[in-house]
Amino acid sequence: MSDYLVRGMSMDGFVKVVGIRSTELVRRGAQIHKTTPNATAAFGRALTAASMMGNMQKVENGSMTLQIKGGGPIGSIVCVSDSVGNVRGYVYEPNVPLVEKYPGKLDVGATVGTQGTLTVIRDLQMKEPYVGSVELVSGEIGDDVTAYFAQSEQTPTACALGVLIDRDTNVKVAGGYLVQLLPGAPDEVIDKLEAGIQRAGAVTTMLEQGMTPEDILGQVCGDLGVVFMETTPVEYKCYCSEERVTAALISLGRKELTEIMEEGKSFPVECQFCDQVYSFTPEDIGELLKKV
Repeated sequence: MSDYLVRGMSMDGFVKVVGIRSTELVRRGAQIHKTTPNATAAFGRALTAASMMGNMQKVENGSMTLQIKGGGPIGSIVCVSDSVGNVRGYVYEPNVPLVEKYPGKLDVGATVGTQGTLTVIRDLQMKEPYVGSVELVSGEIGDDVTAYFAQSEQTPTACALGVLIDRDTNVKVAGGYLVQLLPGAPDEVIDKLEAGIQRAGAVTTMLEQGMTPEDILGQVCGDLGVVFMETTPVEYKCYCSEERVTAALISLGRKELTEIMEEGKSFPVECQFCDQVYSFTPEDIGELLKKV
């Protein structure tokens, strides 16, 4: 089954909802960066959140960058989503040792750490990007995204994320949801939503049972009901190209390019987001020098 993201509203119009199946894109991210289980779980949650948050912008050619620095062994996590929800990213340290809360339950909070920040950079195709940052709450990422929306965008939000790692260390299921209260939501709606979230339980359990994002959001909203308005395929997608890499090399300047050329060796450039490697010969570097 391919990954996709679904958007909707509660029947009364007071709750905005987004749900996602992100299993394949998380698998692809883990494969590219060769992450160990703890790093896969943390990275996968961040990719899942970034996909939903990027899709929520609805600004053509816009993008959203999610940066998490918690002081834990994984270092920094960076994820970038386009306005559709296609996402890419990287982690500073992919080889994180196994840390469990209890047997079979990976400790994402300990992997990410709590002494740091979650930062959101929204490129809305305006003069300057919007930047919002909050201190980490738990390092579990879902809680931290919830805190970001509440503190930085003043939007009451519940974010749940899950990545289940199989015994063979591959990603078994991944996904999540975001629900947001709109202005004027009465207490009755809030109470029903809180009860629905408690009733639904863990995202990974629901996904493992075969539930779709629509099923999960229906469980969360309960008696409030959900009207689904848009379904969008999403994937792990990098926008690197030889033209972009060439432009980056030119930006190094004449001195550094000359040193690279004089080494007389092929110069490989690996994209930090994917496994694409661009190789430049000394002759290629010489041609770039003419353009500096």
